[in-house]
Amino acid sequence: MAEDSKSYGLAWFLAGLGVGALVGILYAPKSGRETRDDIATGAREGTEYLKARTRQAAEEVSALVDKSKEQVSALVDRSKEQVSDYVEKGREAVDRGRAQWEEFVERGKNLVAEQTGRVSTAVDAGRQAYHNTTNSPEAREY
Repeated sequence: MAEDSKSYGLAWFLAGLGVGALVGILYAPKSGRETRDDIATGAREGTEYLKARTRQAAEEVSALVDKSKEQVSALVDRSKEQVSDYVEKGREAVDRGRAQWEEFVERGKNLVAEQTGRVSTAVDAGRQAYHNTTNSPEAREY
């Protein structure tokens, strides 16, 4: 809706500009040749002005693009550093966890070995006691 009203207003502006130029030419105090020369000069000056403004706008856009590229590059570099830091912290956490796990496994092995030794000692003591009891002269009397 807003675009239609802008283009409608632009059309009326251009129509008014054309009518004004036509009226100006008709009532001009100069001869046709002078008026044509003035129009040609004005057109050349307008063309040069537009070329200069176009160059200036292109340079400004180029500068903005370069600045944007630098900003994006800096952002990407910072992001890479952060990701690298997080990966390193993750590796450290995994290494700590692995070391703790290995320590727990080793403690478990030691505990099992210790308990196995105690059970073996207890079984051997039980066998010896049984053997002593069954082979003793007092046990034969029963």
